[in-house]
Amino acid sequence: MDSDEPLEDETKDGTESELAPQSSDAMLYGEAEAPSTVEKEKPTWEDSETDLEIEDTERSFITGQRELYLEACKLVGVVPVSCFIRNMEEPYMKLNHHGLGPMGTKAIAIALVSNTAIIRLELEDNRIMQEGVLSLVEMLHENYYLQELNISNNSLGLEGAKMISDFLQKNISSLWKLELSGNNFKEESAALLYQALSANYRIKKLNLSHNEFSDKGGEYLGQMLALNVGLQSLDLSWNHFHVQGAVALCSGLQANVTLKKLNLSMNGFGNEGALALGEVLRLNSCLTHVDVSGNNISSKGASKLSSGLEYNETLQVLKGATHQLFCREACWVSQPGDPFPGPCSLLQLFLNPISMDGAVLLILSIKKNPKSKMEELDISNVVVTEQFSKILDGVYAVHPQLDVLYDTVKGLSGKKQALSLRMKPMKLIQSYADQHKIPLVDFFKSLNPTRAMEMPVSEFQRALLQQNKVPMNQNQVGELMKKLEDSKGMVNFSSFM
Repeated sequence: MDSDEPLEDETKDGTESELAPQSSDAMLYGEAEAPSTVEKEKPTWEDSETDLEIEDTERSFITGQRELYLEACKLVGVVPVSCFIRNMEEPYMKLNHHGLGPMGTKAIAIALVSNTAIIRLELEDNRIMQEGVLSLVEMLHENYYLQELNISNNSLGLEGAKMISDFLQKNISSLWKLELSGNNFKEESAALLYQALSANYRIKKLNLSHNEFSDKGGEYLGQMLALNVGLQSLDLSWNHFHVQGAVALCSGLQANVTLKKLNLSMNGFGNEGALALGEVLRLNSCLTHVDVSGNNISSKGASKLSSGLEYNETLQVLKGATHQLFCREACWVSQPGDPFPGPCSLLQLFLNPISMDGAVLLILSIKKNPKSKMEELDISNVVVTEQFSKILDGVYAVHPQLDVLYDTVKGLSGKKQALSLRMKPMKLIQSYADQHKIPLVDFFKSLNPTRAMEMPVSEFQRALLQQNKVPMNQNQVGELMKKLEDSKGMVNFSSFM
């Protein structure tokens, strides 16, 4: 049987199976009939709880949780989900694409009322509908342990948005992360969320991507941003905001003092929206991460963004739609469980029709700003010339921490183009170490056949070029060698501990 398949709890002839008193399997997979509680007689010589008693109490609690869920399934008429039963004691419960439906969601909600272990719950694509939302909201009135909830792609619609809005206005749960992507939310839903989030201060990270908000929705959400004092991360990508909605959102951003990460990719801001956003960047002192890829921003719009970058002292990311791809290869990765994941320090303007002139304006705006926090700029879809490279060298002189990714033409015009990703090599390696959850020093030691803490530079350089864990070209390897080689021609890994 597949481990994630629903668990049958009846015998083939339809009769209920009898619980075996001493069988843990029967207790786990049998019917939810709660066994009678037998009070243990305590020895007269024992005046306090022992570790054994505490362990026995915990086991009884876990067993009771499972029995509660099985009884709830029996009550609402659904087949229990074995994945849920197996992981009730874990902090992360992932039940995406399990076909739970409203009743299956209700059974899980009943079990979660008294669960103190699960802090992250994913129920994406389960057709939970409005009835399922109601069950979850009722559960959250009692459960103060659940912190992250993903109910994306569940066709919640206006009624679901109303239930969520009513709940959020109460500020009574421990939720700080809520994902509502792809739920057919339209303008009326935006109005409800405006009411809820204007007063809510608990939600820190909110995903409203892949919905159907347009310019009117942008006005509601812009007003919300002006009043909200909790949100630190907001995803509004893949909606239908155009110039009017963009201007309204930016108007709200000018008054916002808490938002750090904002994803506006794959909308229709255009150059007028870029103008409004440029003004936000000029004044805002909180945003660190903004994604405006796929918004039909040309070089004219890039010049508007540049005017804001000249004065901005906090922005580290102006991210592109392909960020996820780049992060797998070359970006800092926040650790799982971080309440407020930090920015990946990557500035991307991918999927916008920016010419080399626009690219020059962007890098010069960074050069003019001595307090700029920019670390990486991705203009990898822009083909640049040798003149651009010379200008960039001047920018690097002022901001040595900056990396720029761009497209170049090898040789004469018309010859094959090659993508030149000038990512700092140490950041490539750090990203790999973060993704694989290993200490940085372990990566370097893996290059040494003896696993020793140092090796000759020549051998280290050859090992870097031959390894395939972190792809690097000769220029990147050469740059790394200059930093790591000591006066004796050796590389010592102890500095990475």
